[in-house]
This record gives sequence, structure tokens and C-alpha cells, in this order.
Amino acid sequence: MEIKELKTKNPSELQALLAQSREKLRELRFKDSNRQLKNIREIRQIRETIARILTVLNTKA
Repeated sequence: MEIKELKTKNPSELQALLAQSREKLRELRFKDSNRQLKNIREIRQIRETIARILTVLNTKA
């Protein structure tokens, strides 16, 4: 998700999106530890998305 899209959302939507992203990251890490994950790069993408969400939340605060 791009920064432009995140800036248009309100803080409650960002919090919900942050929770979903963290849950997805947890699932991906679990799959990776069991050698079930095909696309390792997806972990990096989710981490970047979480960082973007946190950045937007901190600038709005």
C-alpha cells in the first residue's frame, strides 16, 4: 500500500489496517518457520507496509 492511499484514511482505519498487517506478518513468519512459504519477499513487503502505516499515524498525532 502506498503512502498516498494511507494519508487519506482516518486514524481508526489505520489502526485496523495495522492490526490486520501485523496478523498477516505473524502468519507469514509461522509459515516460513514450517517451510511452507513460497514467497519470502512477502514478509518484507508486509514489514514495509507496517512501517508506512506507523509513519502516517505518527505524523497525524
